[in-house]
Amino acid sequence: MTAPDSSQLLDHLRADLAEVMGDDVLLAVDITPDTRFDDDLALESIEFVALGEILRERYGDRVDFPGFIAGMELDEIMSLTVGRLLAYISDRLAESATV
Repeated sequence: MTAPDSSQLLDHLRADLAEVMGDDVLLAVDITPDTRFDDDLALESIEFVALGEILRERYGDRVDFPGFIAGMELDEIMSLTVGRLLAYISDRLAESATV
């Protein structure tokens, strides 16, 4: 299975965020790799949980979003960017493709 490229991953994450936060988020914020989950999107903790569920449905056990977040300090979570999450997803998918 070929892993999606970074553009496809960003498109998937935009769709996932729209599902979690509503389509209006796509109108209000230009979601780029530099977009911050806290400052720019104001993602609530329950929305992080919902995003984790969507990522699990999309990528299965290959992407452990709760484990990814659990390994961070609070300030890292507060400054988490879309790009950092995309890099994590990309790395995990690439690792699983080589196994």
